Amino acid sequence: MIETIAAAGLPVDEMLEIRKNRIVPDNPGQDLKRISIVTGIHGDELEGQYVCFEVQRRIEKNRENLKGIVDIYPAMNPLGIDSITRGIPAFDLDMNRIFPGSMDGSMMEHLAACIVEDVKGSDCVLDIHASNIYLTEIPQIRINELHQDMLLPMAQNTNVDLIWVHGASTVLEATFAHSLNSIGTPVLVVEMGVGMRITQEYGEQLADGIFYLMKQMGIWDGEVKPVRKPIISRDPEDVSYLNASVSGVFLPSVKHGARLEKNEVIGRIVDPLQGRVLDEVRAPEDGMLFTIRDYPIVVEGSLMGRLLKKEVCGYE
Repeated sequence: MIETIAAAGLPVDEMLEIRKNRIVPDNPGQDLKRISIVTGIHGDELEGQYVCFEVQRRIEKNRENLKGIVDIYPAMNPLGIDSITRGIPAFDLDMNRIFPGSMDGSMMEHLAACIVEDVKGSDCVLDIHASNIYLTEIPQIRINELHQDMLLPMAQNTNVDLIWVHGASTVLEATFAHSLNSIGTPVLVVEMGVGMRITQEYGEQLADGIFYLMKQMGIWDGEVKPVRKPIISRDPEDVSYLNASVSGVFLPSVKHGARLEKNEVIGRIVDPLQGRVLDEVRAPEDGMLFTIRDYPIVVEGSLMGRLLKKEVCGYE
């Protein structure tokens, strides 16, 4: 059932509407568990669009297996999605910096408060993001250490490759996830793929994990695929950051997710004007490349990738 959870008037007799699709069992019982799939908070992050489609497609194909409530929120920032803009166009706002909002605040604060009011109380929320247009990420869940006891058991059932537990000092309190986690509604922040694109392989992987998680929660009783065991990183020292030493064009020589040895070449920064190689980007140590530069133009200091140390990855 399609519902409008928040709406506001716009110029020229237009309406901004934020909608969800609530899917319930054909014969619902009492005290049903509820999972919410949320995406589109940033308008240039489209990876979650495929996940919303695929989860609903699978449910409708075997609807008799649905035993709980699935709420799908594909476009929390519809203006941003329509205009391919990360934030809210015309308001110069990052939507993920105005939560929990206020019912008595400005238009966007009111919409944020309506969103929180509608989503809160879910037994699990997946807040799906992509990277920006510059970087590609393997499927991962990011958890702040303040809420890891609540979130980590669920995160390990989602079929992601990496769970990145970060320090409380890096928490942005005005985000959707932190606002809900702080009031006891568990939100898993998923990062995967690249901005302005859809990586169907990653969408399938996460959808498999969502159904596995739903089965653990008693929301789904159909067959599910086994999930991979994620790498869990808790120490900031686990990750090496690769930054460009010069400006130029970056040409990668390894694939995303590659397992690298120390000093192995990751790519080259070249000068197209003079036809010269300006620098070779090398792995600073053994490990797995879980972030890599997707947009080729770089300036000095640009992030080229992130490497997770071999001993954390647990491979030989």
